[in-house]
Amino acid sequence: MPSTIPKPDDPGTDAAHPQAGAPTVLKIVIAGGFGAGKTTAVGAVSEITPLSTEEYLTEASADVDSLAGIEAKETTTVAFDFGRLSLPDAPMPLELFLFGTPGQDRFVDLWYDLSRGAVGAVVLVDTRRLESSFTPVSFFEDIHLPFVVAVNQFDGAHRYHPEQVRTALELPSAVPVVTCDARDPNHVAGVLLTLVDHAVNNAATTSSRAGHAPSTTLQDA
Repeated sequence: MPSTIPKPDDPGTDAAHPQAGAPTVLKIVIAGGFGAGKTTAVGAVSEITPLSTEEYLTEASADVDSLAGIEAKETTTVAFDFGRLSLPDAPMPLELFLFGTPGQDRFVDLWYDLSRGAVGAVVLVDTRRLESSFTPVSFFEDIHLPFVVAVNQFDGAHRYHPEQVRTALELPSAVPVVTCDARDPNHVAGVLLTLVDHAVNNAATTSSRAGHAPSTTLQDA
């Protein structure tokens, strides 16, 4: 297990200047509605056996966890998923710590905890249940955390152009919208790199507006 992610409020760490050759360690949140594919995405791309907190759905949750459109779903995340992905060949060597959130709105308080110290988030979207995407999108907008939207292309689901999804979710042009198959490691890795690039650009834009030199690292994003 690698060293833990430096806490933003820990003055004893110097994440801004990693040792030569050492990867930059980033925390990324993978969010989305109930059944959007978050656990699948973390499991597909993680180089370690992912930590999963899935539990079987029961009749007790039938009134609050609608299975319309995802009738085959049998389990749900009740805390978070965790995985790790190293990208040593990226332009800047990276080590990504991935935290998948539970999808239901009642877990929003936990989303705050999981987002603390994150560089950005991926919002997975299931177009069969698009309404479940509004809460995570609004959440990351409200806490000003850079995010990208990844449309998970489920088998048998209608294929929408990313710009149609952007319009439906009322996303600004600055938010990247991409398509992916959450079961495919290459697709998920591509989405994560899109997020990292977006976070870098967002940090540079924010620094420029504040009158500071743009940062080439992501620790302040």
